[in-house]
Amino acid sequence: MVFAGNTCARLAKNICEELGVGQGKIKVDKFCDGETRVKIEQNVRGKDVFLVQSTSHPANENLMELLIMIDAVKRASARRITAVLPYYGYARQDRKDQPRVPITAKLVANLLTRAGATRVLTVDLHAGQLQGFFDIPLDHLYAISIFEEYFKREKLKDVVIVSPDVGGIKMARAYAKRFNADLAIVDKRRINDTDAEVMHIMGDVKGQNVIMVDDIVATAGSLAEAARALKKHGAKDIYAAITHAVLCGPAIERIKKSEIKKLVVTDTIRVEKTKQLDKIVQLSVAPLFSEAIRRIHNEESVSALFES
Repeated sequence: MVFAGNTCARLAKNICEELGVGQGKIKVDKFCDGETRVKIEQNVRGKDVFLVQSTSHPANENLMELLIMIDAVKRASARRITAVLPYYGYARQDRKDQPRVPITAKLVANLLTRAGATRVLTVDLHAGQLQGFFDIPLDHLYAISIFEEYFKREKLKDVVIVSPDVGGIKMARAYAKRFNADLAIVDKRRINDTDAEVMHIMGDVKGQNVIMVDDIVATAGSLAEAARALKKHGAKDIYAAITHAVLCGPAIERIKKSEIKKLVVTDTIRVEKTKQLDKIVQLSVAPLFSEAIRRIHNEESVSALFES
């Protein structure tokens, strides 16, 4: 049985259509004082339940909604509860990079487990080691196949895959292998949480069509600055393939003015109407999640999904 929170209603509907099952009936709204109210409106006793909810903006509200959904299903005697988080919020707070700061990604993992989730399903975590924060099984999917299909349809030639920062080299290398393309890296220096400065371009991008790959686009400062630097170094058309379209603060304005031809994202986070641009293309992860859910339910290998 598949139930949806308020952030992923459309994605959950598409997942159910792919699976050929009816969507679970659930009521998620608020009491007049702002507290979240959840009611499961059908029997889930002994069922294999999947709760689809991204902890995107507003992160605290959506996380609380998911925790209450898990508790409601647990108390209704579901056999297994899988928290399906297309976007795992707080993932960037995964270490103590300054004195006296929390590791909130671990805290959220603990909250999900304590609420009653017995399994987690997500895609393109900000860092692979986040899997170790959970004391329950976690299935980590990758959106690379979805982007690969899109760019194959575009029939781009002379492609180079670019990581917009040094931390994304591993992901960029995987894309370069799948696209049979060269690899380049943008060496940047972060000024603050919204701005970055490009220092060097490592690799040859002159006369090449660029595909920048990353897991999250938030304020788009790094992305816009990297695109400007790549264009300055002779790149032709610049595309960006980013899994999670957080798009907060000045992101939309920066993308509008940037050298990026197309920003290709997925529907792990719903792109609001006010943020929709001709430059932004949104692809669905519903086929990926539906196949993973089918395999988990049938006790089949999920890792087989990664075999190209």
